[in-house]
Amino acid sequence: MPDAATKPVPRKLVALLAIGCGVTVANLYYAQPLLDAIASQFNVSDGTAGLLVTVSQVCYGLGLVLLAPLSDLVDRRKLVAVLLAISCLASAGAAAAPQFAVLGLAIGIASATSVVAQVLVPFASTLAPEKERGAVVGMVMSGLLTGVLLARTLSGLVAGVAGWRTVFALAAVAMAVLAVALWRALPERRRSTSLGYGALLGSIAALIRREPLLRRRMVFGACGYAGFSLVWTTITFLLSVPPFNYGETEIGLFGLAGLAAAIAAMRFGRLHDRGLGRIATGGVLLSIILAWPVFYLGRHSVPAILLGLVMLDFGVQGQNVLSQGAIYSLGKETTGRVTTAYVTSNFTGGAIGSAAGSIAWIAGGWLPVCCVGFAFAATAMLAWLTEPRPRADRRRRRPFAAAPASVEN
Repeated sequence: MPDAATKPVPRKLVALLAIGCGVTVANLYYAQPLLDAIASQFNVSDGTAGLLVTVSQVCYGLGLVLLAPLSDLVDRRKLVAVLLAISCLASAGAAAAPQFAVLGLAIGIASATSVVAQVLVPFASTLAPEKERGAVVGMVMSGLLTGVLLARTLSGLVAGVAGWRTVFALAAVAMAVLAVALWRALPERRRSTSLGYGALLGSIAALIRREPLLRRRMVFGACGYAGFSLVWTTITFLLSVPPFNYGETEIGLFGLAGLAAAIAAMRFGRLHDRGLGRIATGGVLLSIILAWPVFYLGRHSVPAILLGLVMLDFGVQGQNVLSQGAIYSLGKETTGRVTTAYVTSNFTGGAIGSAAGSIAWIAGGWLPVCCVGFAFAATAMLAWLTEPRPRADRRRRRPFAAAPASVEN
């Protein structure tokens, strides 16, 4: 039987993987345009409601550390089905939550099990031939990014018509449908390592210590996602007060501003395949850092806010695709673990960013929010400027157990 990685990936399967990523990762973002309504429903402050975003990021990070590495250890099809079933139940619990604490717990469980998205992305990379890996990852990531961006819009629209609880009820239905579709479509995959669960988790730290490429990309991802989460945690509060006074539906529509970034992400994977990953990464990091002065101008201007969202989403999502294309070159037998390391850094940054956003908003409003976001972006740009140039004679990598130290890509 031919190696699956030498044959083109069926486009229908790539499309389903992209949809699966988008639908599952959306669970992390449904609450963001609903924070004002949730705060009113449970009689809590805006800052307290904003902690729901932090809870979702932290729990997703825990899922990445404890659950996503299992994709190197067990049949991924079974893992995906179990995680989606739990996410379905948790979303239903959020829809019926009688108290704010119960809502937070349900959102946390749904977020932790939504690491299905980060099981499907590396799965796609292992199916693709090496020369197409970046392009396939880019297409699947475009689905994931579309879910990230449209989640807020759909959430706001549904809440405006039928209330915020309906959003989570529909999410539960989506998880059930997706579980059946992926169970039927995904091929079985044998474990890629003989390590036990404890040793598997320990090997993630060894990968991080050994691979400078991975460490650098973790910094880019953490800083970018911190700013991304910071904006979407606080923009609801900015737009719900004068001079805007927007409701959930209008706020949710702002998520459409970054949709072009998800479409552009398909092209970033091809840039990596052509050896232009480092230059492209510098360009997208520049877009992120320039977004923050534009955001500050948007304190009284909707067009400026929209432009800032486009610049930020373009930069963050482009960097994400480029980085995942780079880290998957470290070896197919480690895709689950490098994904855990990289995406955990992203969501750790996201949790820090959402918490910092709530604190900055309470401390002084939009100006402190923009200053904190600019600091995150400047940190990533500094890391890129000090990145070693790749050697032209880079050798093909050997398996994890005997691989040499990497060079930056």
